[in-house]
Amino acid sequence: MKKLHSQSDWIERAKSVLPAGGFGNFDPGIVIERGLGSRVWDADGTEYVDYLIGSGPMLLGHSHPEVIETVLQHLPSGQTFFANNPLGIELAETICDAVPCAEQVRYVSSGGEADMYAMRLARAFRGRDKIVKFEGGYHGMSAEAQMSLAPSQRVNFPQAVPDSAGIPSSVAQDMLIAPFNDFEYITSLLAEYHNEIAALIVEPLQRIIPPLPGFLQHLREECDRYGIVLIFDEVVTGFRFAYGGAQAAYGVTPDLATLGKVIGGGFPLAAIAGRADIMAHFDKSKVGADGWLMQLGTLSGNPIAAAAGLKSMEILRRPGQYDRLNALGQQVINMIDRALDATGADYHIVGEPSLFEVVFTKTKPRDYRDVAAANAGLSAVWNAALRQAGVFKSPGKTYPSLVLTADDLDITGRAIDQAAAAVRAHLDG
Repeated sequence: MKKLHSQSDWIERAKSVLPAGGFGNFDPGIVIERGLGSRVWDADGTEYVDYLIGSGPMLLGHSHPEVIETVLQHLPSGQTFFANNPLGIELAETICDAVPCAEQVRYVSSGGEADMYAMRLARAFRGRDKIVKFEGGYHGMSAEAQMSLAPSQRVNFPQAVPDSAGIPSSVAQDMLIAPFNDFEYITSLLAEYHNEIAALIVEPLQRIIPPLPGFLQHLREECDRYGIVLIFDEVVTGFRFAYGGAQAAYGVTPDLATLGKVIGGGFPLAAIAGRADIMAHFDKSKVGADGWLMQLGTLSGNPIAAAAGLKSMEILRRPGQYDRLNALGQQVINMIDRALDATGADYHIVGEPSLFEVVFTKTKPRDYRDVAAANAGLSAVWNAALRQAGVFKSPGKTYPSLVLTADDLDITGRAIDQAAAAVRAHLDG
């Protein structure tokens, strides 16, 4: 029976009502109609093993039966209240129990909001204006975060380069940009500007690039030296690397952390978590009108999202979950290594078993410029062949999930072999 609307129909309809034909997130040339467990189906009914998983939040897979049951249980009680609710309070308690830096939590609806408010909060706390971020670091869509996110123009550090139109030139004056994993540079930068710096914000794993041994601890020590607020952007790594996030996995505790994705169980929910004395700037009664940071949001702490997050975190606390996730990721990594080693291509698998990517380059990447210098043509061939063979993923990340099955891994292995053959053919010209 022919579907009422094909994928090409939806793509054409989207072009007339959506700028660039999409939501701004992913390739508008594919329309995903549904997901279940480890699989997604496009609007033509084509089935894929999903390694995008909503850009990370669906760590338990799509429509996990326990999460769905919990959501359905709470839906009749109301969708949102713009007021405190028991589920949101309970989730905040759970986050504070889990995340090393979390003494208090403030909710927002997206990770980008959380990052924006975390930087603003640090400015309120320290009474300084400048923020340090690392070139290539992703911290949402605020004007500050859009500085040197993916610059095509190479400039001298610490100059900031806007990656978007519509950002006032004045924003660059208060952003200092550093290369990731460079101990010497960050030491000299903080020594020079420390009296002006409110915060340093960093992804503990920058996109896919792990910190060099000791680098995060070095940031902690240097921020302590100068009274700079250390912010870990754990929107991606929170509850993916470990139950307590990357800060628990790497053993370095920031002053503030931003959380999202997993804590909402697939619903819009994010949070700023951190030290009580810093978080106090959300409380006018404690800091006065001059020190108060106004923050509100219609859906902040939404009870349905909180219910989904609570159930997701309960499942993640069960024994062996992170061992299983890392083992599944390592299986995929091993398959990629075996297939690509036979092609003669220069490549590195960069990241951790729970989040990684193939980078086609001779030198193991340690910062944004190393990744940007990789062979983009080979990456395009690799990713296109994987999708053609039934693997759905981002062009720049591979997200394993806990629901991958032996059948999924068989499909993935065959897809990897086909993608490696496409790489070999491309190299042979």
